[in-house]
Amino acid sequence: MRTQAMVIGLGQFGMALAKSLAQRGVDVLAVDSKPELVNLASHFASEAACFNAMDEEALGRAVPNRRDLCVCAIGDESREGAIVVTALLRKMGAPRIVARATDDLLERILQLVGAHEVFNPERAFGERLATRLLYQGIIEEIPLGDDLVITELAPPPAMLGRNLIELKLPHKYGITVVAIRRVVEDHGTVIQPDPHAPLQSDDILVVVARPGATQRLTERM
Repeated sequence: MRTQAMVIGLGQFGMALAKSLAQRGVDVLAVDSKPELVNLASHFASEAACFNAMDEEALGRAVPNRRDLCVCAIGDESREGAIVVTALLRKMGAPRIVARATDDLLERILQLVGAHEVFNPERAFGERLATRLLYQGIIEEIPLGDDLVITELAPPPAMLGRNLIELKLPHKYGITVVAIRRVVEDHGTVIQPDPHAPLQSDDILVVVARPGATQRLTERM
């Protein structure tokens, strides 16, 4: 059975999220009070509905308790709306509520009224972009909680032609290479790392480490 999700708030972020979920095979109900945004979402979402999600009766008809994921993407467009909708989703028994916040105060309030997860996309993007700008070779970082980070890393020149056994990344830097993205016959593919194979110039390493470990690697290699 396909995952059922509801995305409430179709601003730039909510629209992009709803579209990305739909492209990944999720049955998305896209909700907004603006007909023009709902019309746009109807081209890719399984369902698109135009109503004010702060209306408890209208929101109840969308049966949030039967959806695997409910995202309140309203954010700074209406702080009151974000708080009320998050609280209503919790009251209606939505099993997983993810809410968007744009500052620390709103984040704390959303947690208090019932969000299972709160995220700040602007802050997260700023932090990731800062890392990419400061540390050449780091392509993308995705946090796994507070203690681990998945990083896509172009290996520094000093690593090219050497294998993972020689580099001793877990011992020296606490970094584990879990996969390698490599171009094979003009097609990108993800392969399991061969500890005996030398790294190539077009390799992208997918690594798991504690925060800051890949930055130390790029500084020292």
